[in-house]
Amino acid sequence: MTAAVPGPTAIPPTPGDLRAVQVQLGRLPRGVVEVAHRCDCGLPDVVRTLPRLPDGTPFPTSFYLTCPRASSAVGTLEAGGLMREMTRRLREEPELAAGHRAAHEDYLRRRAELGEVAEIAGVSAGGMPDRVKCLHVLLAHALAAGPGVTPLGDETLAALEPWGTSGPCVDVDVEVDLGPDLDGVTA
Repeated sequence: MTAAVPGPTAIPPTPGDLRAVQVQLGRLPRGVVEVAHRCDCGLPDVVRTLPRLPDGTPFPTSFYLTCPRASSAVGTLEAGGLMREMTRRLREEPELAAGHRAAHEDYLRRRAELGEVAEIAGVSAGGMPDRVKCLHVLLAHALAAGPGVTPLGDETLAALEPWGTSGPCVDVDVEVDLGPDLDGVTA
C-alpha cells in the first residue's frame, strides 16, 4: 500500500536532518549517526543510532522510526492485534520463524558495525528473534535494510498507507536549538 521505497540511504545527518528529527520526536535526538531512510517527502523517517548513547546508556534500538505519521499508523496496527497475530505465526510457520531469526542476526550485525556494548550483547529489538514486541522497530529495520531482510517488517510496510505523499509531517522551519552537542556533530 505504501509508496515508501525501502532501501539503504545511510548518510550522515545534516543539521537540518537533526532539526527535523528533533521536531518529529519533540525532543533532542540522541546518538544519531545516519539517516537510514527518507520519507517520500524528503525528511528522515528512520535514523540509525549508536548502541551506547552519548550519556553512556546502552541502546539496543539501532534503527529508530521518527516520522510521527508513520509511528501513528504503526501504532494503529499494533492496537489492532497485528503483533499477537505475527507472534502466533512465528510458532506455526517455520519459514517465517527462520526469516525472523535471520532478521535478528542482521540487526545485531548492523548494530555491531557501530560498536559492541556488552550489556545488550545478543539483544536486538522488536522482540526478535522469538516474538513480535514492536512493529515500529521492525518497520524501521525494513526501511533501512531494504526488502527481504526482515519479513515481518516488510509485511508491516505493506499494511500501511503512504505517510509521506501529502507532504512533510512537521514544519522544519520551526526555531529549534540543537544544543552545543548537536551542532554539526553526529553522535
